[in-house]
Order: sequence, then C-alpha cells, then structure tokens
Amino acid sequence: MERQFPKNVRQIGNVCDEPKIYVEDYVDTYLNQLRTKAVDAPTGAVFTGEIQKVDGQDVVYISGALRLQEIEIKGTDILIGKEVWDQAEADRKEFFPDLEIVGWCLVETGHPMGLNRGVNKVHSKSFGRENTIFVWKDALEADELFYAYKYGELMQMGGHYIYYEKNPAMQNYMISTRKKIGVTPSEVVEDRAAKNFRSAVKEQMEYRESRQNSRFVYVMSVLLVVIVLAIGISTINNFDKMEAVQNSIETLSQSVDGQGTRSETVNEPESSDGSGLEQGQVSEDVVSQEAAEAGLSEEDFYTVEKGDTLDSISVKIYGDTSHVEAICKMNGLSDGNLIFIGQKLLLP
Repeated sequence: MERQFPKNVRQIGNVCDEPKIYVEDYVDTYLNQLRTKAVDAPTGAVFTGEIQKVDGQDVVYISGALRLQEIEIKGTDILIGKEVWDQAEADRKEFFPDLEIVGWCLVETGHPMGLNRGVNKVHSKSFGRENTIFVWKDALEADELFYAYKYGELMQMGGHYIYYEKNPAMQNYMISTRKKIGVTPSEVVEDRAAKNFRSAVKEQMEYRESRQNSRFVYVMSVLLVVIVLAIGISTINNFDKMEAVQNSIETLSQSVDGQGTRSETVNEPESSDGSGLEQGQVSEDVVSQEAAEAGLSEEDFYTVEKGDTLDSISVKIYGDTSHVEAICKMNGLSDGNLIFIGQKLLLP
C-alpha cells in the first residue's frame, strides 16, 4: 500500500530534487549521538526503511538505524568486514523485520571528498539499488551531507526532511544497545516528549496573552479618544456639546463592557449544564488538550493509584526501577515521594 507523506515534518536545507528523503527523528537523534563515539575511530550505521513512489515522486523513508560494529579507513579505502554486514542483517531481522536496508551512514573526522573512491566502492557493492542513501557526518562539527545513488553514482542532495512519528522499533533498538555505545534512550524519550509538551503549552500561553493584550489596547484606545474629546469640548465651554459628549462616554463605556463580556465568555466557557466547571476540572482539560496537541496519548501517562510509589510505578510499567530518575525529570519532581492519588505522570 502506498504510504502518505508525513504530516509533522521539519525541512533541512533545500529540498528541490528527488528522491525526497524523510529521516525519522529518533534516527536523527541516534546518529548525532554516534558522533561522540567517532572522535577517536570512525563508526557508521545501516539505514532501514522504505523506498517508494508517492504522488509520482521518488521517496525514501529512513525509520531505523543499526550501528556497524567496526569500520576501518586506510587511505581512501573503507574496510567493512563480512561479519559486520552479517551482524547488521541479523539486527535488521530482529528489530526491523518489516523494513529493508535503504542505505548507510559514515561518521568520522575529516572531509568526505577525500573518501569519494572508497565510499562509492562500498555503496555500489553493498547498496547498488537506485535511490539508496549515503550520509556523511563530521564527528567534530555538526556538518552532514546527504547523497542518493542515481544513474550508477552517488549524487549530493540539497536537503531532506525530519519527520515525527511514534517509532517503538527504533526505541527498542536503542534500549538494547545503550550499554554498548553509551546512548541513554530514556533521556531521548524524555527530551522529545517534554520538548513537544512544553512547546504546546507555550503556544497556548502565547495565544491567550496575545488575546488579552489586544483587548487591553482596544480599551485604552477608546478611553484615549473619549478623553481627547472631553478636553476639546471643555475648552470651548459649550454646555450642549459637553452634554452630548457625556452621552457618548456612556455609550462607549457600555460598548467596552460588552466587548469585555464577550472576551470573557470566549476565554471561560461554561459546561453544557450551565453550572460551570470546577477549577480542577478546567486544569485537567487544559492539560489533556495540550498533551494531545503535543502528540501524546493516554498511553503516555500513568495515573497514580493508592499505595503507589515511583519505584512501584517503574516496576509496574517497565519491570524494574531503572526509570525512576527519568520519571522524576519528565514531571519536574525534586522529591520522588511527593506524588498524590489521581496525579497524571508523563512516562518516558
């Protein structure tokens, strides 16, 4: 079945040619973490994903990355042993059985131009399919270059997309390999979920503040006009006109009050039974709405029950107590014992 273009994306560079390259956010995070491991010796990864045609365009989706265990560079030659490729294929079958290998990445210090011959040799031998991807990343800087295999050679691409979707397969791979490479996936989950949640909350607050500021400016403008009119008429000491202005002031005041009432009605909707919502209910609805806008669901939260502790919650959800610190960080808890029944905790 033809896949649809992802909805939540961030463009990197100038995406003007094909294939369109979409890299899932967890994969991008994982590759950036590999940079710190490649300062002393080069490392790399194999990409898993799909190569498709969507709306008549060639598209490559990269939704998984498997570390190549050992890469050696001698001059312009890149040496990757058969056992390394075999292990990558075994990892693909274990963690991404429904995906195919769609390219690879090399992380090292230096510049890719000096390795052109070696890179092309490896790619044509192991990834000779049209539109497969090669990515070069600098271990010391944030530089990266994307290439696509077209017409029998690697051609540099102008840009790509980072897309955001739930990716449990990549998350599971990161968890299983964190001890080997020093990557802590719970921190990645925490940063990503917390960042999205905070972004949604910030947008809501900015929107409300903007509405309040607009109302304040409107009221002040009306009052300023009224004051100017009153001063002007008082200088000519015309009682009739002053009386007319008095009527205008009353009319404008009623208009301002009506505007304020309408704004308050929009900002504070009543419940369907007309009785209004209690403060706790309103807060809970706001949190639920903002969590939904941040891409989170009920499965991403845990509601505290009687007798719960963070240790028992971690064991209940993950089978051990290793996630207690991550739960504290994600929910801003300085004291892990200060939780209450009914509290919703964001899970890593």
